[in-house]
Amino acid sequence: MSEPILEMRRVSKSFFSIKALRDVDLTVYPGEIHALMGENGAGKSTLMKILSGAYRPDPGSEIRIDGQPVQINGPHGGRAAGIAIIYQELSLAPNLSVAENIYLGREVSRGGLLAREAMQAGVGPILARLGADFTPQTLVANLSMGQRQLVEIARALHARSRILIMDEPTTALSAGESERLFALIRQLRAEGLAIIYISHRMDEVYALGDRVTVLRDGTLVGSLDKGEIRADAIVRMMVGRDVSSFYKKDHDPQARPGAPVLAAVDIGDGRRVKGCSLTVHSGEVVGLAGLIGAGRTELAHLIIGAAPMTSGHVEIEGRTVSIRTPGEALDAGIAYLTEDRKALGLFLDMSCLDNINLAVLGRDAKFGGILDRDKARERAKRAFAGLGIRAANVGVPAGGLSGGNQQKVLLSRLLAIGPKILILDEPTRGVDVGAKSEIYSIIDNLAKAGTAVLVISSDLPEIIGICDRVIVMRAGHIAGQMRRGATPLSQEEIMALATGTEQLDA
Repeated sequence: MSEPILEMRRVSKSFFSIKALRDVDLTVYPGEIHALMGENGAGKSTLMKILSGAYRPDPGSEIRIDGQPVQINGPHGGRAAGIAIIYQELSLAPNLSVAENIYLGREVSRGGLLAREAMQAGVGPILARLGADFTPQTLVANLSMGQRQLVEIARALHARSRILIMDEPTTALSAGESERLFALIRQLRAEGLAIIYISHRMDEVYALGDRVTVLRDGTLVGSLDKGEIRADAIVRMMVGRDVSSFYKKDHDPQARPGAPVLAAVDIGDGRRVKGCSLTVHSGEVVGLAGLIGAGRTELAHLIIGAAPMTSGHVEIEGRTVSIRTPGEALDAGIAYLTEDRKALGLFLDMSCLDNINLAVLGRDAKFGGILDRDKARERAKRAFAGLGIRAANVGVPAGGLSGGNQQKVLLSRLLAIGPKILILDEPTRGVDVGAKSEIYSIIDNLAKAGTAVLVISSDLPEIIGICDRVIVMRAGHIAGQMRRGATPLSQEEIMALATGTEQLDA
């Protein structure tokens, strides 16, 4: 192997009395995809912010590039050292063109005016090298998420970056966009770029990683080479326990499901959902699987009244109900966890206490509508204890919590109403493996208590690990279903139904 391009030695970082990093080492080579993993709060982002210049490390920390010690003073210093970081939340200006975004902060001007034609000519070769299907003049607002990701990469290459940090780059991408991004990352590796890749997704690490470094609680646990990368080894390093304890499904193959609680009967919207029927029983966890665009979320929206039905009806405990709004769904005992907790679920500036109690404000009102804060505070404290929410207290803003803890706050709000039916849409998206395991345990305990649970997930190991039965959608239809029995559920069978290849095999 060549000499390392980056060496971080004994890197520590304190925020007042809190030690976020303790003597962390990281070595990265040119032409390497180095995966950085760990639970939320493990120190990954802090380490990368130090490398990119956003944070200053504690005394005694050392960073070397090409064997030479460097002091990275601010983001400009990071860029000058050849380091670029692409955050999960992309930092593009949608009202500017592609060329203007790539040159942002380094604009070319002539006579006091922007030299737009010169900037467009300057980025053209890089876009061509990346295989972009848009022009330098294209407005960023008109680009898909995958195309915007490409603009971020083009900006890094245009700045002659040699170390590229990518933080959860596929979170908002479709499967096709993710595959194109992977191909581009491999191309950049072949060109000698050093890539630090932060992800919670094991399949991405398997597909891309040349090495994996794991952090836990601000310390370095260790690194694995390509041939050593295995899920059980990574999970054990990340959370300090075996992967065998990851899924919390206690399944008795002889057990019979309880009484039907939710039934969707031949429902459709005339566009994305076409005559779908499903049933979920008391104490049962049912998975709804399928490819992106199959209609899974749209089907859930019809059930909860977030979109109008054009056919069919919903039954709860055998009785036909009319649900026209999500509020009416809550009144009927159906709670829905949205797939986008930040935009559609939580009020990030509000406290955890207020977020948890939002759905039951009327219940706590006294003296003509005044909120009983003592009752609300006790409910929030019980939720913190029962779901293991990690925060200083119930009064901190929800936006300051990690992804896993935000998800548990949102789940607490739904559980406060005591639902008969819980619909969870991508419940562990953007959540680290430790929080995933805790959420799986919560789902299992809810089912044991008699709640009917419908889980929509694109993570097949998750679906197989926690569900009693799996319903597969394809192109707006129910393609088939399978039940857990003496033999495990099969990813291959699920994908065959999702893609239609089971018809070809027949």
